[in-house]
Amino acid sequence: MNIEPLLSAILSGESQPPTHLVAFVNGVAEGSVDLDTATQWLKAVHQHGCTREDTVLLTQTMRASGAILTWPEGPPVVDKHSTGGVGDKMSLMLAPALAACGCRVPMLAGRGLGHTGGTIDKLEAIPGFKCQLTPEEMVEAVQSVGCCIAVQNQAIAPADGVLYALRDVTDTIDSLPLITASIVSKKAAEGLEALVLDVKVGEAAFMKTLDDARALAVSMVEAATGLGIKTEAQLTDMNAPIGTHIGNALEVMESIEVMQGLGSADTRELVVLQGTALLTMTMEIGAAEAEQRMRTVLNNGAALDVFQAMCVQQGVDPSVASALVTDPQSVLGRAPHQTTILAKEAGHVASFQTMAMAQFARSHGAGRFHLDDMIDPLVGFVLHRTLGSPVTKNEPLLTFHHTRPLEAEEMSRLVQFVSVGSPSSTPPTRLVMRIQSSQTKP
Repeated sequence: MNIEPLLSAILSGESQPPTHLVAFVNGVAEGSVDLDTATQWLKAVHQHGCTREDTVLLTQTMRASGAILTWPEGPPVVDKHSTGGVGDKMSLMLAPALAACGCRVPMLAGRGLGHTGGTIDKLEAIPGFKCQLTPEEMVEAVQSVGCCIAVQNQAIAPADGVLYALRDVTDTIDSLPLITASIVSKKAAEGLEALVLDVKVGEAAFMKTLDDARALAVSMVEAATGLGIKTEAQLTDMNAPIGTHIGNALEVMESIEVMQGLGSADTRELVVLQGTALLTMTMEIGAAEAEQRMRTVLNNGAALDVFQAMCVQQGVDPSVASALVTDPQSVLGRAPHQTTILAKEAGHVASFQTMAMAQFARSHGAGRFHLDDMIDPLVGFVLHRTLGSPVTKNEPLLTFHHTRPLEAEEMSRLVQFVSVGSPSSTPPTRLVMRIQSSQTKP
């Protein structure tokens, strides 16, 4: 294929010829565009960017390159995407909570690579949970129990699968149009009415600065809105772990605690924040009513009932699912070693070395360095005190769960992951900024 018209437009900052761009993306999906040609185009976009119109068309064409879920008349179809964070377990609670509120949630999720955990890895800590669903099985599951959480597959947006793999080996990962099209094309293929984008910003986030996070959020909101999806981006702080549990099985435990009406307030508030936005975008209710509905289903067991039904629908034995929602540790297990760090002095929790904690857990098997690495679901942290909490001397701060003994050097690192100091004058908050479609128009 001759891509000179595409390259010429990219270099000049003009919109690429639509018919050429569509033909290029379809050729990538079908294998008729060779990898060298695709690499030329990727490098040009990575270096020079592309127009808003090109990004929307690219996303639309990538979505259309594979299966698109279709839905009969009924409740709104919604979903969310997160750019990933330490302890980010929102999907496990959000999907069943939204289903309990009357939505349909066909959630595609991924496995973790790098310091952030993947939703699929967390669910695969549950014995028997099947994440490999065909598009038809996804629709069947959602129509049956209200939600599903399935791993991304080649049937959905296959053009993205080719381009993403190529971006990984051509050093073109960090391109806003390419990131945008990759994320939004898969979400749009779910047949959504509304989408929430959780864009993390901070020390342990993919986007370290507010400017970078906002630029990505705007790009994704523009693309999703351009495809007719009601969209809100929420920029949230990722300088401290989310909730109290970090690690695959541990995050399932915390999620169940929240759906039992207990658990971390920090975790609960993020779930409520995301769910409230989706309910207000799709139902004729205000934010206060939407928030109350989310809190109610998390507190009264309705979300937990849907979670249990989703587990059974996706392959978990009914007796195992029943035990899971009443006594999660009895099903998920417990690491053979727990090492607890105590406060050396009284004060308040001043900070966590969030990225260092995630990398430490990753080195013990909680995350991957390569796609074929095996995950140890039992490894992770439990925080006994969160950011800003008062502590007394010798009070437990955190416990590391591990399956192999720690070395002396690792022990010295472990004690540095949380610092105690004077109380902060401003209480920590997660929500930094909201971006909606009306804020992205030129």
